[in-house]
Amino acid sequence: MPDPLLSVEDLSVTFPGGTRAVDRVGFTIAPGETVALVGESGSGKSVTALSILRLVDGAAELSGTIRFKDQDLLALPERRMRAVRGADITMVFQEPMTSLNPLHTIERQIGEVLALHRGLRGRHARARILELLDLVGLRDAERRMGAYPHELSGGQRQRVMIAMALACEPDLLVADEPTTALDVTVQAQILSLLADLQKRLGMAMLFITHDLGIVERIAQRVCVMFKGRIVEAGPTAEVFGAPQHAYTRRLIAAEPKGRANPVPAAAPVLLQAGPLKVWFPLKEGLLRRTTGYVKAVDGVSVMVRAGETVGIVGESGSGKTTLGLALLRLIGSEGPIVFMGKPIDGFSVAAMRPLRRDMQVVFQDPYGSLSPRMSVADIVAEGLVVQGEARSGSERRAIVARALHDVGLDPAVMDRYPHEFSGGQRQRIAIARAIVLKPRFVVLDEPTSALDRSVQAQIVALLRDLQRERGLAYLFISHDLKVVRALANHVLVMQNGQVVEEGPAEQIFAAPRTDYTRTLFAAAFNLKSDTVAELEPA
Repeated sequence: MPDPLLSVEDLSVTFPGGTRAVDRVGFTIAPGETVALVGESGSGKSVTALSILRLVDGAAELSGTIRFKDQDLLALPERRMRAVRGADITMVFQEPMTSLNPLHTIERQIGEVLALHRGLRGRHARARILELLDLVGLRDAERRMGAYPHELSGGQRQRVMIAMALACEPDLLVADEPTTALDVTVQAQILSLLADLQKRLGMAMLFITHDLGIVERIAQRVCVMFKGRIVEAGPTAEVFGAPQHAYTRRLIAAEPKGRANPVPAAAPVLLQAGPLKVWFPLKEGLLRRTTGYVKAVDGVSVMVRAGETVGIVGESGSGKTTLGLALLRLIGSEGPIVFMGKPIDGFSVAAMRPLRRDMQVVFQDPYGSLSPRMSVADIVAEGLVVQGEARSGSERRAIVARALHDVGLDPAVMDRYPHEFSGGQRQRIAIARAIVLKPRFVVLDEPTSALDRSVQAQIVALLRDLQRERGLAYLFISHDLKVVRALANHVLVMQNGQVVEEGPAEQIFAAPRTDYTRTLFAAAFNLKSDTVAELEPA
């Protein structure tokens, strides 16, 4: 066996107050090898990864040894550590919107990495940036270089993050849920790309994910984490083929199950819209003249009945999220929108305010949508305050406690802040905030994308129970077709801002009619795993 590129021994991370997030963890990574860290949200996976780059909270206490190329990273001066980060070891973070600078263009942010670590500037840097964006499958890369992060979809932002991480051809890539925000076809492309780069560069990977299907495809070895410790480790085929620990067996068995709640035949139409149009202008030149449009939503119609779940699927950038925001009147659109019998497409912000209690949203990026300055109790109770519900503090706390319990969180955490939670836990807080007002219509934008499989199954069951008890209607936006199949009554398949196929969920999943839909399903359900990685970039 070659000498390890990275060796972690007895790593422990303790936060102020005595919380030990990582407890005596040890593993090695050889050059060119992929090691996966798997486990539920809060198990310590991301903290372990951040510790390698010394990016954990400065108040945390780290002990143990992290050796990289015969250097003890925990003992390096910060100046030398900065030279390691971004060049020798790079990281793709779980939430791209909070990792990218909202004030800088894509070109400037990737160019900063190249200038700092490789001395590339001007046309040489621009050529390299275009090459990287093409590699990660960002469509129309030359025009997108001038875009800002908020102008891209979640999946497109994640691809930019991967391009930044690969810019200097690192020896070790730490990938923290790098495909969470990507649709299934682009996910396959990215995984294939990373595998190709490993062969060419001899790059090693520490891959953190809750998607065990990905682990089986890419990792030579796997470490299973539970409550800060590695409870089982070994070759991936052995661990998945004959798991020894009860927790590992539970993880492997966990998957969203069941089917959507039936919709009563007499269920009234709660929301009807369309044809809707949302076009974003493309501006160029010193005077920022409009030279074209991004047709994010182009003539889409949708209807949702009380108690029904309408699933919206498609690749990143297909217009799914834009459609959801337009229906909620959170962005401008052209076309009729009727909600609870009222035409709302012409409503002002003030006129929409009373309707907000009946229409809620769970955003794709839970960290970006939760205020870092507010406690969980204040975040979940904010809607109650705005709508004049539960005026006493004790009454609000009781309602918040029930909402947190409903989404699988201990009410005792309500006085903590978002940064103290894992990505999956933050998403559950966002769901609690959405349901606390007992709305009638909820737009769920990738609500399970940051959750591990076992928690996904819990959330799916919770959403079905809430729907059955309260007659809730959902617009469920997701690239995870297994979750959509478990929840949706009706499915719309979107591509390039248009609906290319729609119908009852059972019919769509049993016999998709278009090549595009069949391609999505092949990638999601491994029907043609030998060809998915060869798909054209999205």
